[in-house]
This record gives sequence, C-alpha cells and structure tokens, in this order.
Amino acid sequence: MPIRLKKLIGSMLIVALAIIYALVATTIATYRLAESPWWIHLIYFLVSGLIWIIPAMFLIRWMQGRPEGNE
Repeated sequence: MPIRLKKLIGSMLIVALAIIYALVATTIATYRLAESPWWIHLIYFLVSGLIWIIPAMFLIRWMQGRPEGNE
C-alpha cells in the first residue's frame, strides 16, 4: 500500500478514534461520576485523556511503516 494512502487512512482513523473515544469517556463520566468528588473527576479525566494515545500510537506506527511491495 502506498505511504500516502496509509497516511490518509491513518489520519481519518485517528480523527474518528479521538471523536468516538471522547464521546465514550464523557458518557462514562456523566453516568458513573455524577456524585463523585472533584478529585475523582480530575484523576478520571487525566487517565482517560492519556489512554487514547495507545491505539493512536499503533496507528501512527503503521502509517510511518515502509510501503509493502516496493522492496
């Protein structure tokens, strides 16, 4: 697959990942943390704000990979 196509697909997937992840994380916070103290909210949003980086890291690594079939 050409590198430009990989970057296009990867970029769209990262945007979709960020939007879906933000919606899911906010929904979980709304329903589970409504009565929690402020420090629980702080910890939750710090952790959930960093976790999305893991799948994005794999997507970026895939995007930067060498094009297959051009060796």
